[in-house]
Amino acid sequence: MTTPSTTPGPDEPAPLRPGRKLGPIADNVGSAHRYWLDPTRARYLATGRTLSDLSFRVHLAKSKLSELLRGVGHYPRWEVIHSLAGELGIPGWPLYRLWRQAALDAGKTSDWVDRSSSNAVITDPPGPPLAHGALRAIVIDDYRRYAGAFLPDDARDAAVEDTFAILWLSFDDALASPDTRRYAWEILRATVKARADHRDHRPLLAKAAFETVALHRQTTLEGEMAQLAESLELFAAISRLPDAQLDVIVLRRLCGFSAAKVSDLLGIPLAAVRSDERHAIRFLEDTIELPDTGGTTP
Repeated sequence: MTTPSTTPGPDEPAPLRPGRKLGPIADNVGSAHRYWLDPTRARYLATGRTLSDLSFRVHLAKSKLSELLRGVGHYPRWEVIHSLAGELGIPGWPLYRLWRQAALDAGKTSDWVDRSSSNAVITDPPGPPLAHGALRAIVIDDYRRYAGAFLPDDARDAAVEDTFAILWLSFDDALASPDTRRYAWEILRATVKARADHRDHRPLLAKAAFETVALHRQTTLEGEMAQLAESLELFAAISRLPDAQLDVIVLRRLCGFSAAKVSDLLGIPLAAVRSDERHAIRFLEDTIELPDTGGTTP
């Protein structure tokens, strides 16, 4: 992601703006809307430009621009977002994907989306930064395995594609973070959790119950029903784990990845993976009797 010349360096504070400070994002803004709104606001705040300046350039009243950047009022048309992205140096392709999905989630029809974007052609190159593309090629299948434990196939694929779109929009921040892999994984986790079914504010793993090795080993209806009940109990317990332990257990016990692969995928030390797995298993053993799911590699 190319940083515009008006963006301060990493150790340089953004210039002070005259006028009223931009308010926070409204509480009722949904997760899909935030996927593109958060990086757009971050880019605006980093440039040091004023709402008055941008208002003149994107042909939108300052009050309306402030509402747009806070997620207040009507969902914005792509023509406006496209113009704003051009002024702030935000790549159009990932922004459009996230804007479109949020529009549909907000109840807008496909016809409205098409009309809203008919006069705003994306002209920037469709390819992401090389490092982004390299990371995607390495981890995309593993990301799909993880997301598939929580989501049906269509939602799984959409969550993974949204993850890479969000990562593209914030790739400068990813590169500046202590570990790009960890930065990307946290986006994936948040995106998957936002789409998953929940109970008591925790993501459910019900889909994985139908795909365990133990379940497929059963040859009778009674055996299948008994194993399904055990699996559902297990996955309900797993869903109560802290995020780090949940990730490790899903990757180790449901996806079958080695501890070393999990370490590399999450961008955390191997010792942290083993510690999280030990604590998670101890909790699960205290909660239920763990079934045999076929084992994992070391």
